[in-house]
Amino acid sequence: MFPTTHFHPLLVHFPIALLLVGFLAEVVALFYKKEICLTKFGFYLLIVGTLAAIVTWLSGILFTAEMEGAAGQLRDRHEFMALTTVILAAITSVLRFYLVRQKREKTGLKKLAFILYAITAACVGITGFFGGNLVYSFMMPL
Repeated sequence: MFPTTHFHPLLVHFPIALLLVGFLAEVVALFYKKEICLTKFGFYLLIVGTLAAIVTWLSGILFTAEMEGAAGQLRDRHEFMALTTVILAAITSVLRFYLVRQKREKTGLKKLAFILYAITAACVGITGFFGGNLVYSFMMPL
């Protein structure tokens, strides 16, 4: 068996890939208005990516060690952005699920969901940037 501190590094790439590829599918769907498959693909990746983000955030809270000094400050920023990402992804997922369920995907709420998805994708990138800096600046031997 391996230590529980490995859970977070193992899980962290799933929400990054799922949410960013899902958003990319939504962007491409803007240019191909008749291609409904891309929007569904983006929706499903949003749902699965949100679940992966929640699990990854929980693994970071529960299974990573405390840090002090500059590493602790960077970890706090990383943790704040991770929570922001999870909240935005959850809100976007609920909104998109509502739109799909009510068959109201052609309304202005779809534009709001797209904007929230874009902000979520940006937050994923920022969270990953802070996490990568944390690993490469403070945890990996050079």
